[in-house]
Amino acid sequence: MSRIALSDLDAVMAIARRGTFRAAAIELGVSTTALSHMVAKFEATLGVRLFNRTTRSVALTDAGHLFIERMGPSLQGVHDALDAVRSRRETPTGVLRINAPPFAARTLLNNIVLEFLRRFPEMHVDLVTEGKLVDIVAEGFDIGVRVADLIPADMIAVSLGQPQRFAVVASPAYLARHPRPLKPMDLLAHSCIRVRLPDGSLYRWHLEKQGEVVLPEVRGPLTLDEASLVRAAVLQDVGIGFFLEQDIIDDLRAGRLVRLLEEWTPPFPGLCLYYPGRRHPSAGLAAFLALARELTQNMP
Repeated sequence: MSRIALSDLDAVMAIARRGTFRAAAIELGVSTTALSHMVAKFEATLGVRLFNRTTRSVALTDAGHLFIERMGPSLQGVHDALDAVRSRRETPTGVLRINAPPFAARTLLNNIVLEFLRRFPEMHVDLVTEGKLVDIVAEGFDIGVRVADLIPADMIAVSLGQPQRFAVVASPAYLARHPRPLKPMDLLAHSCIRVRLPDGSLYRWHLEKQGEVVLPEVRGPLTLDEASLVRAAVLQDVGIGFFLEQDIIDDLRAGRLVRLLEEWTPPFPGLCLYYPGRRHPSAGLAAFLALARELTQNMP
């Protein structure tokens, strides 16, 4: 049997984890064709097929399930050992994979990631945005970013600073034609821009005042799936929008948008980085966490 490369093992694990060659290839930073050839060569070396492939799906064979079950913990141990050794490097190198919701990714990019790359030019950051919660360990990420209340209990969290707030807003021109909503249920009489989540469901606006929570089923002429598109529609007087305050704070200050129902949008716990504590952090991860703590402490 020829010598087996660590990359072969990582390729098999990535396909099993992601469920498709295409998704695994994106994670590994190779082409789908190259990944397919790599796995085929590895299977030929083993003399056994690990995956059943069709044009539409990829499934582990019995041998593949056995391989994943036995190899998974051992391979993680190898990577942990490599990370422990790499952490002794003075200059961090390699890839740091981060999973974050879109609104958090913008904050992270502007406040930490770009400065991190300036300080550590040999590092590469792979920032993946997803609205749904994922298991960052199972999906092969080094760090996740979520609101504090959504972080799993077995993870180590690092606060990114200030609490967050939502904001209900409309343009001055829209409000010149329509009465201001004074309570959450008044929104049902207005044109509201609805937001579709990555899983296909419609986002319910969360309004809260002194412990009373209202989730109005707003209606309107437009449903979008990205905050910047919603902002554009609200600025064009289409209707009322619901945002994270930080996404439209400049519009509020400039008077392009007007805040509504402010007493119904109290602060909530802010964003945190989180990562598994049982792993020895790589030099890149340790440097990123140290920078996040440094920059957070210096925030006004």
